[in-house]
Amino acid sequence: MNNLSSNQQSILIIYTGGTIGMREDPKTKTLSPMKFGLIQEEIPELYKLGFYIHSVTFNPPIDSANMTPEIWIKLATTIKTNYSHYDGFVILHGTDTMAYTASALSYMLENLDKPVIMTGSQLPIGILRTDGKENIITAIQIAAAQKNGKAIVPEVCIYFSSQLFRGNRTTKEDSQQFSAFTSHHYPQLAIAGVDIKFNYDKINYARSKGILNINTSIDDNVIILKIFPGINRRYFEAILALPGLKGVILESYGSGNMPTYPWIFEAIREATLAGVIFMNVSQCPGGQVKMGYYETSRELQEAGVVSGKDITVEAAVTKMMFLLGQQLPLAEIKAYLAQNMSGEIED
Repeated sequence: MNNLSSNQQSILIIYTGGTIGMREDPKTKTLSPMKFGLIQEEIPELYKLGFYIHSVTFNPPIDSANMTPEIWIKLATTIKTNYSHYDGFVILHGTDTMAYTASALSYMLENLDKPVIMTGSQLPIGILRTDGKENIITAIQIAAAQKNGKAIVPEVCIYFSSQLFRGNRTTKEDSQQFSAFTSHHYPQLAIAGVDIKFNYDKINYARSKGILNINTSIDDNVIILKIFPGINRRYFEAILALPGLKGVILESYGSGNMPTYPWIFEAIREATLAGVIFMNVSQCPGGQVKMGYYETSRELQEAGVVSGKDITVEAAVTKMMFLLGQQLPLAEIKAYLAQNMSGEIED
């Protein structure tokens, strides 16, 4: 967008698609992707930021509902390829699966010491009341922010509606409000008002700077299984007996509770013996799993189910995919699932 001078911060915008880059068909009123160059024309303020800003566009642009691990790998590879040339990265992404992508990248990008800020919008950039302009401008400012020559937020984050969240702590909770995202278990890393106020004590700073490494091995033989009253035994057992299944994210009640039907625990034990790994997460947006706290979760603990603690479902499923992709022994995968790897669960 502009030429780089020696004292400018340099930012790479990676446009994957999503509502922020959509254009409304006047006849059908449906949304379809437009070229990123048109987005730049809609935000002339970008030229006033004083940064060197370059952009790359995924072709074709992707609706976030079509997000896949292959696209996570493409994003990680794009960041790795351009890492030495830019001070920070802004990923424009659809909101529906943004938290999944942010979580996946937080595991895939090892030794990250530059900001990777994801953002998008609830309304297309070409609509008068769009939230996209502020989201992009502030995301770029945060990606470029430095203190004493070092990035202020060297993490994978989501910026939306004046709030900066750790990516793997974030969940989309509203499809209508501009404040679409929240983080129930971890405070904002920054709040953008008149000034951008950073919560330095909550930002994850690497103890020692290493060379960025990307690990793109992902195993998608994983399912999310939500528990509900009246869950059908035949379906439950059939799911756990699926050929090739390696990991199950159990969405349980409250603090990790399950119905006490003997057949449920027997099915879980059989699957565990067959090498399937289970992780227990809470259905409650603000809840967390405390295995063994109630008797109904004690049998899960005895069956070898791993507690997800306060992890989000998005962070849990991507963590399972990532760890299974490392070809580690089952015991090591379970150990890592229970540990804090990238700030996704409390220590």
